[in-house]
Parts: sequence; C-alpha cells; structure tokens
Amino acid sequence: MKFSESWLREWVNPALDTQTLSEQLSMAGLEVDGIEAVAGQFHGVVVGEVVACGPHPDADKLQVTKVNVGGPELLDIVCGAKNCRLGLKVAVATVGAVLPGNFEIKKAKLRGQPSHGMLCSFSELGMADDSDGILELPADAPVGKDLRQYLTLDDVTIEVDLTPNRADCLGIKGLAREVGVLNKLSVCEPVIDAVVPAIDEQKAIVLQAPAACPRYLGRVIRNVNVKAASPLWLTEKLRRSGVRSIDAIVDVTNFVLLELGHPMHAFDLAKITGDIQVRMATADEKLVLLDGNEVSLQDNTLVIADAEKALAMAGIFGGLHSGVTAETTDIFLESAFFAPLAIAGKARQYGLHTDASHRYERGVDPELQRSAMERATALLLQIVGGEAGPVVEAVAAEHLPQKATISLTEQKLSRILGHAIAKSEVTDILSRLGLQVTEIDAGWQVSVPGYRFDISIAEDLIEEVARVYGYNNIPNVAPTAALKMRTFKEASLSVPQMRQVLVDRGYQEAITYSFVDPKVQQTLFAGQEALVLPNPISADMSAMRLNLWPGLLQAVQYNQSRQQNRLRLFEYGLKFIPDANAEGGVRQVPVIGGVIIGSLANEHWSIAERQVDFFDMKADVEALLALVSHPQAIRFTAAEHCALHPGQTAAVYVNDQLAGYLGALHPEAERKLGIKGKAYLFELELAALGERLIVEAQELSKYQANRRDLAIVVKSDVQFADIVASIKKVGANQLVDLKLFDVYTGQGVAEGYKSLAIALTLQDKARTLEDKDIQLVVNQVVSVLKDDFDATLRD
Repeated sequence: MKFSESWLREWVNPALDTQTLSEQLSMAGLEVDGIEAVAGQFHGVVVGEVVACGPHPDADKLQVTKVNVGGPELLDIVCGAKNCRLGLKVAVATVGAVLPGNFEIKKAKLRGQPSHGMLCSFSELGMADDSDGILELPADAPVGKDLRQYLTLDDVTIEVDLTPNRADCLGIKGLAREVGVLNKLSVCEPVIDAVVPAIDEQKAIVLQAPAACPRYLGRVIRNVNVKAASPLWLTEKLRRSGVRSIDAIVDVTNFVLLELGHPMHAFDLAKITGDIQVRMATADEKLVLLDGNEVSLQDNTLVIADAEKALAMAGIFGGLHSGVTAETTDIFLESAFFAPLAIAGKARQYGLHTDASHRYERGVDPELQRSAMERATALLLQIVGGEAGPVVEAVAAEHLPQKATISLTEQKLSRILGHAIAKSEVTDILSRLGLQVTEIDAGWQVSVPGYRFDISIAEDLIEEVARVYGYNNIPNVAPTAALKMRTFKEASLSVPQMRQVLVDRGYQEAITYSFVDPKVQQTLFAGQEALVLPNPISADMSAMRLNLWPGLLQAVQYNQSRQQNRLRLFEYGLKFIPDANAEGGVRQVPVIGGVIIGSLANEHWSIAERQVDFFDMKADVEALLALVSHPQAIRFTAAEHCALHPGQTAAVYVNDQLAGYLGALHPEAERKLGIKGKAYLFELELAALGERLIVEAQELSKYQANRRDLAIVVKSDVQFADIVASIKKVGANQLVDLKLFDVYTGQGVAEGYKSLAIALTLQDKARTLEDKDIQLVVNQVVSVLKDDFDATLRD
C-alpha cells in the first residue's frame, strides 16, 4: 500500500523524520518497500492568477497572458495550454526558477511576444508522467505564495509491503493507529457525523446469502452533479497514494477506501430495477464489467443484483451497465461487509485483482460500514451536491464475526519472549492496539476487535506485545536448557540399519509414488480392491499402492529402456490396504521391499557371468532378517502369490507370523509389464519382524570342535529346513554348526529320493568330547531323522 506521509501526519504526528518513521514501521512488521518524493526538485514556482488572456497574433495554438504573481508588475507569459483562461489560479515559474531536470526559466520571446516565465503543468513539476494542460489551483489559492509550501510538496509517498494478516493497515486509519501505538501518541481521527436525510427515498435490501454477506448498507442520493471537478486536496491525496483521479464520485469512494480501509461502490440509480438482492450467481450468468470485459459467472460467486440482473461482482468489480456515467443524476451508494472466505480466490478465478478484492479477502472491519457510508455521503454532498436519503441496513447478526476472547498468562509471555515485561506495560500496549484488556491474577483476559482477524490465540497476543515493545528492546540472552538423554530401546527395529545392509549388498534405494497405475496394479494383484483417488494427479496415478512392487517394477522397466539391465533396487515406505475397521477406511502398513534382475555381478573378465536366481534374493532377505531376529525364529516355506511365479515363491515367517513374500515375478506379469529377463522380488512388513536380536557376550569354548559328516537319503519333497529343526532339537548346546554341503540325485539313489550330505560340528564348553559322546549325538540325530522323515544313511 502507498500513502502520503503528510496525510498520515494529519492523523498522528510523531517527532520522527521520514527515515526513522520508516524504520519504525518496518520493525513493527509493516515493511517499508520504498520512499518516493511526491514532486520533482524545483524552486521559484509561485501561485499566480491569469488577469488577461488572448490569442497570440502569430500562432493559432498559443495564448498571450498577463499573470499576477503578487509583484509590482504583471508578468507577460506566452502559454500553449488549452485550459488557460481568464481568472484561473495557476503555478507560475518565474524568471530564475529552476524546474526538474535543472531547467532554468529565462526571459524569452515566443513568435515575437515577450514571455517572462512559464505556466506549469503537473508533468513539468515532476508530479506526473504526463498531463493535459496546466495545473489548475483552487480559486482561494493565495497569489504569490510559494507553490511547494502551498501544496506541501516537501512530502513523500511511502510504500509498505503488508503481510496478508495485516488487512487492518490497508488504510490511513489503521496505519495511524499503529504509529500512535508505537509512539504512545493519541490519534486525531476526523469527526464523522451522521448525514441528516433530505429525502425519504430508499431501496429495500434482501440478503439471500447471509453467510457470505451478513451486513449490507445502501443509500439513495439524488440530483448529483457528476461533472463537478474533484477538489485539488482530494486528487492530490489520491495521487500521492498511487490512485488516479477519475471523476468526483469514484474519487470519493477511493478516498474512503484509502482513509478508512473500506471499499465502497456507487451504482446509477436509474439502472436498478426493484430491490437490491445480495445473492450467489447462477451458473453461466453473464456480466459485463466496468472494464468492458464480459465474464461468465460461476455459482460460487457472490453478486449484487436487482430484480432482473446482476449489477456487480460483490467485493470485486462493478458492472458496466449499472456504473456511474456522465449522464448519471442519481446514485445508490453501497457499503457492505463480505466474509473473507466468500471473496478469497474469486477475483483470481476470473483473472482479476482489485483494491476492493485485495481488502475483502483479507478481512474488513465488520463494524466500519456505517462510518464509511456517512463519511462518503458527506464528501459527496460537499463536492457533487444532491439530497441523501436514509441509510438502509440489512444484517444477519448470527453470521457476523464474533469477537474472540483470549487468555494470556504472565508466565507464558515471559517464557516465549525470554524476557519479563511489566504487567502494566503489557496492559497499556494491548489497550493502545484497540483491544479490550482485563487484568486477572495470572495475566490478562483480552477481547479482540473485529478488524484484527489475525489475533485468535495467546501466541498472537505475544507477537503483538513483542513488536510494539520493540524487538531491539528484548535483550539478547542465550537460552539455557538441560540436555536429557533420550530413551531408546536397543531392541527396536532400525530402518537406517536395514537400508545400510541392502546398500552394502549392492542395492540402490528408490523412492516411488504412493499413487500407481491401477492397470499395472491389477496385473500384479488381480481382484484385490485398492483405494482410488477422487481427484488424481493423472489417470496413471489414480490408485494407492497395495504393495511396493508396482513402483519398483516400473522403475525397472524405465531403466531397462535406457540400457540399464543389471538392477538391484529397494524401497522403504507405506502400502495402503482398504479396511473398513481402520481409521479413515485404510490401513497404512510400513514395508520394505526390493527387486533384482540381470547378472549377479558387474561385467568383469575375471568373473563368470551368471544371472541372479531365487537363492540370491533369499540370501539378501536372510541378511536383512539377521539384523532383526534370531535365526531360529525365521522360517521360509513354499507358498503361492498372485504376483509371483508358481513354484518359485516363498513365504517368510518370523516367530510363526507371516512377515512377507519373496520369489520370481509371474511370467504373465513379466510379459504385460514389458520386463526383460527374470526379476526377483521381496517385501517384508516391518511390524511382523519383531525386535532386534541383542547380542549377548558368552564364554568361548577352549576345547576342540569335532566334525562329523552324514549322508542321508530322504524323499524329494522333504524340506531341508525341517531336517535342520529336528537335528537342532537333538544336538542341544553341543551342536555349534550345521551345514548342507551336497545334494545328489541320480545313480545309486532311488527315483523320488535325494541324498543330502550334512556336516555337524560338535563342541562342549566344559570338556573335550570323546568319541563315544560324539557318536551318541550322531546316533540320536540318525534316529530322529529316521522317525521324522523315514531317512536312511546312504551306503
């Protein structure tokens, strides 16, 4: 927002220079973006009066004038401005004056006529980029007075960059209140008296959308003179605030906008049919705006309408049809409160941004409408004349913003600021901000005025106290805090360690979207229901993943199409399972998964090339599980999974709880997804893995270990994991290692059977095992295998 410093000082005048005032505003949160002089540098320009004006004898476009500047003689000045006329008060640059650009005025002759000065325009004085004609001064301007003094041109325009929460400062009233608070000064507000109605005419107002517009005021003003010129004081205040003068009625509404921070609008009364209706637009309703552009309104847009048509987009832009023109004689003046949420985003929806929408979407004081109406009415009657009717107000009090009441304790204020401020000073600060403050034992009870939409919690009050007290006045004291060791359960699962294990085994971590292509997901998980997004980013990202594999396989396909054929990827994240019993209807399950494809090792002349297989993947999973569980608690069993190859799929159990699956990608899915080569996948649910195995130190045996090899024959469908479980029951504490070092089928072994060569390592911690002790364990192992699996020793 731009404003004139001299205008601000009419309300409150601190003993500060411009630079200090700007710094004070910035430190209070109203950042000053720029300071600009309201006029160029010049001197020697005075107020003059044209006492004679006639055509130049030798130039059609020039006039010869005599101008009284209060001196002993009249000045002969040749002027080319069309608006130069007898009796006009003008700005006169006398001989010796220096204008912006270091342009010195000298005596001259123009087409043979003497010219001892120059009648100046706005642009020639550096007050505008361009201008039409010379500057016209009020009739009561004192002749001979220095123009800089008369127009107070030793003034600057200050531009502040307000954050969206400080809509209360989008007017001189709010800015003056802030300056008054910061400097402990009273604010001199203009007295706004109610205008006594001269006529009884009024327009009824119907609030059809009270939640969006809970208060609307209107007033009929008849017999206005739209062609009346805006006084110079008004146009100057607008100019110095960055607003162009248009006509007297628009200038007055803009003046009230800048002064009080309240937007207003005037309609041509003759173009309104019936009562005023504040309603939502109908879909595709048409409205031609003041700039001539036609918009097709959406049904979420609030409009001001009459009985037949929309007149304006409420709080945003007026309509061309109902706008004030040069032929207007009667107007309907509105002043309304529109709810911020009803206006927010609507202007951008139509590619618009106006001063009114800028304020309404941030919040306007809900108690300011009548004051704005009376202020604007008085100014209009003063400038354009006319007779005003009574103010008609429609209000839905239940929808107006309610004043917030907040409690703030001294202890909380001191703790957050890190500095104690006297209770009486805090009360004074909050009171000067316009808040109603009641001191209580613990602190303060504060009622917030309607114009402070940004204050709703105790922390907002603390912010206000801090910025008014002055951030620079709060001492720089380093906070002291006692560090307390955080409790951490050593047995808890460590995801970073799991990541590190996979990275050490040659994997790279991938991060894929939780949104996947439903077609890809159905290829892998046919018939399984997924959570479908109502507003997806795109059609191929419209379903929440049931598993990490869709994203990982798409990453594989993407890399293969770029000649990357050896891939080892893993991902940690969530999968989303529809579940009516879960919160929000979906279970979010943390999982870790991976995929491998291509050769086992990178190409090298000393390494024989081999493609990865099921057991490579199983080894990676076992390395991962070794981190979190005791080996005896882990079990792999043959299983079936819709996304995996039948016969090459295993379920992983930890402590007899299903933790996940691993195996080869199903050939049909491999074909549909365009995967080249055999891909192996795994996924484990972290919650099923249990806690980490805590290493316990044990005494090492100082006695010799002994190895015995067994070759047994069992049926082909017997799983080695079951054999291991049986042997461990017999071996007890003396069995320290067990290895399968050969599997044989063929000659010498019956069809349907296989020969397993097993190495048993036995060792005791207390003594050296004798042959009879070792043989006893071996005999027990053979006996158990015979009983459990009908195993026999191979000849």
